[in-house]
Amino acid sequence: LPDAAASAEVAAGALKLRVTGLPPSWKGRELAFFPEVGGVIHNAALPRARWDGEAWLAELPLDPQRSAGPSTIPAVLTAPGAIAGVQIEVAVAGEWPAVGAAAAAPSSGAAASAGQDGAGGPAPPGAAAASGALGLPLALLFAVAGGALLNLMPCVFPVLSLKVLGFAQHAGERARLLAGGLAYAAGVVVSFLALAGLLLALRAGGEQLGWGFQLQSPLVVAALAALFTIIGLNLAGVFEFGQMLPDRLATMQLRHPLADSALTGVLAVAVAAPCTAPFMGAALGFAVTLPAPQALAVFGALGIGMALPYLAASAWPALARALPRPGPWMATFKGLMAFPMFATVVWLIWVLGQQAGIDAVAALLGTLVALAFLAWGLGGVAHARRTRSALGGVGALLLAAALAWTLPALRSDAGAAMAAADGDWQPWSAERVAAATGSGQAVFVDFTAAWCVTCQFNKRTTLADARVDAAFAERRVLRLRADWTRRDDAITAELARLGRSGVPVYALYAPGGGAPTLLSEILSVDEVRGALAALP
Repeated sequence: LPDAAASAEVAAGALKLRVTGLPPSWKGRELAFFPEVGGVIHNAALPRARWDGEAWLAELPLDPQRSAGPSTIPAVLTAPGAIAGVQIEVAVAGEWPAVGAAAAAPSSGAAASAGQDGAGGPAPPGAAAASGALGLPLALLFAVAGGALLNLMPCVFPVLSLKVLGFAQHAGERARLLAGGLAYAAGVVVSFLALAGLLLALRAGGEQLGWGFQLQSPLVVAALAALFTIIGLNLAGVFEFGQMLPDRLATMQLRHPLADSALTGVLAVAVAAPCTAPFMGAALGFAVTLPAPQALAVFGALGIGMALPYLAASAWPALARALPRPGPWMATFKGLMAFPMFATVVWLIWVLGQQAGIDAVAALLGTLVALAFLAWGLGGVAHARRTRSALGGVGALLLAAALAWTLPALRSDAGAAMAAADGDWQPWSAERVAAATGSGQAVFVDFTAAWCVTCQFNKRTTLADARVDAAFAERRVLRLRADWTRRDDAITAELARLGRSGVPVYALYAPGGGAPTLLSEILSVDEVRGALAALP
């Protein structure tokens, strides 16, 4: 368009853009900005944009690894449903920050450091990372500490039961205990690195993703529910893998016990994603702003921290002597360990209900019944070969029919309605935060997800406490909930601005705007009340 004009100013780690002369039909709509110069704008973060009369204004975070500071940026603007975009030349004013400084800039949303104007007092421990002052050595230390504390989170309890069972099976065999601990540690670290590599690759491609992104997919949640159902049924003695697999595969655990320990480590990482331990949020939020080798080092340190307690226990001679010798009691103990698996299935089904609605829950339950029938039919110890084949055929047909019902149901958005207002809590949007703080009202934002166990614990304890509720009411704080249960690019971008890559995150915005105060991942009543009391 001949009348389109664009200018920008570099300020506080962001490119503040102003575009005029756009098509009248675009006014008030969300626009997409595509720079033709790479390595300048942080593509994995959405712009904070608004309309000011006929002008479109946007704040674009700079790429933390920016290698250029151009005076003009050719770009294309598009609107949803538009047949063509608008090509613009953005004239850039202002001084470009040094390379890497963008990650530490307050405008990225990471300015939760202590003592900033409008921040409402000092940030709690762990929030300092968001200011860019963390540094790689401290990030590695935080990652190791966070990984170790992750073992105390409830989402890891099911795998704890498997590790206890493994320790009991090798009681009195110190060498096998140590080898199993090393294999478990290797499985944990490699899994963290693989998950981190996938996350970083997708983010580099422009995807809006963060820690725990795989659980935003109902299909992944359903698959985990099926996996834990099978593990629970096996531990309960409903079927034996040896009855349904070829002899070579059935004896693999006996021939390769270390592979079994390594796979337990892989499973531990799969179920750890819903939890965020203290120190983890700061370390992971900093990691995703680093070059890939350094980011992978932080994720690897997280895996080392998670595996460290088991590795130490397996190398501790007193543990091998203290464990009871294998015997008939282990059959009872093995059956007992099935119930944490079934409890995990119940929780995953609840998560699926939040994501895809009650129809998807019913479909998944039908699939789990069919899966249980198939496992019992093929792996039941008392079944003759011919009976096993017949039952297996029936079970396969039932499972196929159940999957034909379940897979379409998992694509439903019926659960999205649950993100609506909940009592004193309202749905989050960046515009609501800006409007409330601009009118002199404080805002508290709960970045949460149904699959985040830590989030649900805080929601049902500290945030439901009458004293906290009274403190919110006394200060007239607007309470907003950003539900990340399913993928939401706007929430992902806001988390990136806050220097975080996963949930839970708790941000308190003072009246008048300014940088928010970030509270710790495990909330306490005193911490929330103290942060509210520090508001101006």
